[in-house]
Amino acid sequence: MGTISFARGVPSPDLLPVDVFGEAARAAVERDGRTILNYGPAGGYPPLREWIAERHDATPDQVLVTNGSLQGFHFVMRHLLGDGGRALVEAPSYDRTLLTLAKLGADVEAIPLRDDGLDVDALAATLDCGPATVLYTIPTFQNPSGRTLSRESREALAALVLDRDLLVYEDDPYGGVRFEGDELPTLYELTGGRNVVYSSSFSKVVAPGIRVGYAVLPEHLVEPVEAIATETYISPSIFVEGALHEFIRSGSYDAALARVRVGLRERRDAMLAALERELPEGTSWSRPEGGYFLWLDLPAGVEGATLLEAAEAKDVTFVKGTDFFLDDSGAEAARLAFSFPSSDEIREGIARLGTLVRERASVAV
Repeated sequence: MGTISFARGVPSPDLLPVDVFGEAARAAVERDGRTILNYGPAGGYPPLREWIAERHDATPDQVLVTNGSLQGFHFVMRHLLGDGGRALVEAPSYDRTLLTLAKLGADVEAIPLRDDGLDVDALAATLDCGPATVLYTIPTFQNPSGRTLSRESREALAALVLDRDLLVYEDDPYGGVRFEGDELPTLYELTGGRNVVYSSSFSKVVAPGIRVGYAVLPEHLVEPVEAIATETYISPSIFVEGALHEFIRSGSYDAALARVRVGLRERRDAMLAALERELPEGTSWSRPEGGYFLWLDLPAGVEGATLLEAAEAKDVTFVKGTDFFLDDSGAEAARLAFSFPSSDEIREGIARLGTLVRERASVAV
């Protein structure tokens, strides 16, 4: 057993539909090869755009298919914040988006998370101090915390967005991998698509290597954001998008989704049980009903950075909590991804972490 990684949110190789996607790619070439092996429109392969639009009650022109959802985020934020602006994010928030916003030179301010997701009252108070250009949020199985915005808070946030005319970038790559609990409406659905950019990805359900994500844009953003896409590349990967569409059209997408849900639930359950068994008093963690991650709050005096250094010496790795904040918050916390290692590796990895946490907690006392 090599290094046990709780660091990256990637699916385990046994969850990848290798053979089936290969068959879909061959079938796509046979069916529409003269199209998908050529350049295509900047917005993506038209049949895939149509399928996505139908799912979200939008028009195909509103759908921008990109090389991964992070590229779509970059396109939208480049348009909104390229000349400055105020961006609001969650605390903690996805580290790659924080990096993108910093590179754009945006004025970034964090809104705290509660156990049931974004603190809508804190957001309202922040907006009372001045308008914002955009709010970036992951309402469902949030990265890094695994928390989900409750229905009540979603409705309150949707009402606030419309009342304050606030643009929201709703990032939802994990919503499809719910394996417990009730489905919740997206902010896009609750607002009828007004003031919301809805973003998702096929990386967490099909395969990250295909690099296909998308954004459903409000009408006023379609032209400027697609212009940025056109400036960035002559054409997106029409071949891969065509293969993905064939994968969906053949019914393989639903089967892959069911398989991923089962695999992730097994791993989530293994991690929760191991944490309960191995971690000392004073440690707490989120209990996600889907997604890839959970958040670990360490006992007082146990810092994530020093724990990570010790864990790597024991061939276990994770991401320290400070990586997900604008300031130095999260020093006594960590993000654990349960998506990649096997259940046996999870049990062994958490046992090693438990020993290290107990040792440091006893010294901290």
